[in-house]
Amino acid sequence: WNIVDAPEVLKAFNPMWALRFFMEHGWHGIFILGAVVLAVTGGEALYADMGHFGAKPIRHAWYFFVLPCLVLNYLGQGALVLNNPEAVKNPFFEAVPDWALYPMIILATMAAVIASQSVITGAFSVSRQAMQLGYIPRMRITHTSHDTIGQIYIPGINWGIAVMVIGLVLAFRSSSNLAVAYGISVSATMLIDTLLLALVARALWPTSRYWIIPLCVVFFIIDLGFVIANGAKLLQGAWFPVVLGIVLFTMMRTWRRGRELLRDEIRKDGIRIDTFLPGLMLAPPVRVPGTAVFLTADPTVAPHALMHNLKHNKVLHERNVFLHVVTLPVPYAPEGQRLKIESVGDEFYRIYVRFGFMETPDVPLALMRSCDHGGIYFDPMDTTFFASRETIVATANRGMPIWRDKLFALMHRNAAPATGFFRIPGNRLVELGAQVEI
Repeated sequence: WNIVDAPEVLKAFNPMWALRFFMEHGWHGIFILGAVVLAVTGGEALYADMGHFGAKPIRHAWYFFVLPCLVLNYLGQGALVLNNPEAVKNPFFEAVPDWALYPMIILATMAAVIASQSVITGAFSVSRQAMQLGYIPRMRITHTSHDTIGQIYIPGINWGIAVMVIGLVLAFRSSSNLAVAYGISVSATMLIDTLLLALVARALWPTSRYWIIPLCVVFFIIDLGFVIANGAKLLQGAWFPVVLGIVLFTMMRTWRRGRELLRDEIRKDGIRIDTFLPGLMLAPPVRVPGTAVFLTADPTVAPHALMHNLKHNKVLHERNVFLHVVTLPVPYAPEGQRLKIESVGDEFYRIYVRFGFMETPDVPLALMRSCDHGGIYFDPMDTTFFASRETIVATANRGMPIWRDKLFALMHRNAAPATGFFRIPGNRLVELGAQVEI
């Protein structure tokens, strides 16, 4: 009804008024964008649940429900301010009749809680993908649905978000102060999305460069304007998401680089399998019944767990498997390419198990299915899994600065064991320790 009282607010649909505003106010118009960006916050979360619902339901919900409601809401608030400039202090609740004020407060609170769920579940999904791709340490993942694989809960991420939110509220104290930090986060996210869209379009749709690149340039200019507008408020609170992003990037880069250095050290100190097996046949140890599965990050090198088992127990199982888990850069691994089995002689096998980054690795189940691929049969009650648990020792003048070595050692020490991440039963597992300097 406020729109009926001030129909001139409908001129907002004409972009010429925005251009006229910038022409009249110059650089001041750019800085005002820092406040305007708050009207589009939430747009970056539209795709947060893409993996749970798919693109089509989200697209329909946006065009047929969310967008019309938002447009009517903002037009109504604008019309109210035109008629009553004093309502600018709180136009959202001022637009509500007195009898509907408390129901609207309840509805707005519920909407805030519901909206936060997309961010939380999106954080869970992205974190699991980052674990699969090797960018963050493994964490305990709980599945909340027996039917939907994407419904997960990660306690570590959930508690981390809770602590951060409480800390932000206590530090910024008001929504207006927090809006400064939120604005740079949203605008930078949209700018990065535009760049990623251009890269994906160039890689997947080569013929689309004639129309997708100009489109991305237009969006890039718009997004860059929002980033510049919010970047001007760096000292007013916009510094926080920038610092947080740098910290998270440093941790992710340190974890990935540390894993590379760890693999290099293991490979350097280890014995190649094609060298180890001929030497083993010269003085064969005692063989015991059953199957031993050795988890390894490098399938060409004899695992530490195997070497320690031979050193201390002086025995080998009848059948030995070097198991290497591969995470593919696709959501789901094709079932026909799930397993690759190689015989390396004398009842030794090398098995590659492939998972997509959206999948939950289940190594025992994948091994049981190996017989369906013409491989070897696994009896869960006759199979023992061996894994090495490395202790990282940070040293100077070796792959990374000492502070990054110590950071990696801390993250590695607190990471969830690979055995639990791969759903290996604890009563069929033997862990052997190893100390590695990086």
